[in-house]
Amino acid sequence: MTTTLITGANRGIGLELARQLQARGERVIATRRSPAPALDALGVQQESLEITDSSSVNALAHSLGDTPIDTLILNAGVLRRSGLDDLDLPAMRLQFEVNALGPLRVVAALRSLLQSGSKIAIITSRMGSIEDNTSGGAYGYRMSKAAVNAAGKSLALDLRGQGVSVVLLHPGYVRTDMTGGRGNWDADEAAAALIARIDELSPEQSGRFLHANGEPLPW
Repeated sequence: MTTTLITGANRGIGLELARQLQARGERVIATRRSPAPALDALGVQQESLEITDSSSVNALAHSLGDTPIDTLILNAGVLRRSGLDDLDLPAMRLQFEVNALGPLRVVAALRSLLQSGSKIAIITSRMGSIEDNTSGGAYGYRMSKAAVNAAGKSLALDLRGQGVSVVLLHPGYVRTDMTGGRGNWDADEAAAALIARIDELSPEQSGRFLHANGEPLPW
């Protein structure tokens, strides 16, 4: 049975990923910061995780023991809107901690559980693309997502010898709490597309930055 660990699985895209992967027979390990009734209803394995806290990340690694992880989906993220006229530096730092440093902490702590053929999917955003930025603003979010894109590319190179493939995935503009219910498609549709991209991931494709629909995105 394939084992998939998902961070930020208590709502939105993460919850839908957990739901759909469990439905097709995978063992799902869902992490969340606090108890989540929606995950209770699914009946998946749950683990507590505060992605900004190294001790919490290390505790997760200890709890998992020697459980092999076939797919690691780094989905936890936060959005705090801040423009040039209202810079909120603490909110910007939080976004770096969650969106950029958090995934790197988790990979470093769980690296020994990844094996040849394992996959890492980092749920990022096209707002982290420098070339694609045509509207400005959203400094903390854009900068943190550009940073995690850089980290994901390095991970693809550093883990290549271990046989681990990495992909950076933009889920699209999804109707979730993070977007205030605005978007082009629902979380279940986005999750299905993300799963398709993860299924397609091979060592030859490692290090790519893609839209959930499969479109390559510019750095």
